[in-house]
Amino acid sequence: MTHSVFVALACVLSLAPPAPARAATPPPSGPVLEAWKNVTSFHEDLARIDRARDLLENEVARAPSLDALLVLSWAHLIWADYRAPDIDAKLASYERGRDTAKRAIDMAPKSPEAHLWYAANLGRWAITKGKLHAAFLLSTLRQEIQTVLELDPDNVPGLAVAGSFYLETPSLFGGDVPRAEGYLRKALALDPHFTRARIELARCLIVQGRYEEARPELKTVIDERQPCYVADWAVKHRPMAERLMAEIRAK
Repeated sequence: MTHSVFVALACVLSLAPPAPARAATPPPSGPVLEAWKNVTSFHEDLARIDRARDLLENEVARAPSLDALLVLSWAHLIWADYRAPDIDAKLASYERGRDTAKRAIDMAPKSPEAHLWYAANLGRWAITKGKLHAAFLLSTLRQEIQTVLELDPDNVPGLAVAGSFYLETPSLFGGDVPRAEGYLRKALALDPHFTRARIELARCLIVQGRYEEARPELKTVIDERQPCYVADWAVKHRPMAERLMAEIRAK
């Protein structure tokens, strides 16, 4: 595997995970709703991730549902990112998130979110493990993204991940910056408050040397008052926008 492919894969999967459109609507009631509230507000208290994971593990053992599996896969990924005390714990949590997403796919093969979480957990596990097989992983990610957008062409998280993929993948392996920009602009046309897509659009513009166009996109993220996912915006997207803005200030 080439170093450039490793870096590309790491970048594709390094932003806050793609919160699924299904999870954007709170589950109707019960433990899954309580866990969802914890997962979507972890920026206020990281221990909420632990509570969400434990609630959902119990719920899935008692009465597995698609909502419970999706939010549990999400909880395992962010627990690995923010709570795991060591590499082994990270790997175990990503594996659990991947396997949970696979259960969701088996339960609902046409769920776009299940495919998104499978790819996200698998990719994070492979990067952390340091044993990426580039051809396999690139093929898997491309196929999962294609599946998401075939199932739901207007899936905003899927469009954002597609943008990331085609932005970061070297052109030799199918990368395409104009194609990435197209996916990201479509995502933002559908949901202008999806800050991950706006960050990635700014990065697309920066790569092309279009700094004057990138600055207002970054400022919009920094000044956002209604982000779709407040935790992701507070922990990842706003700090990244501020850093990128500083980097291009003199350009």
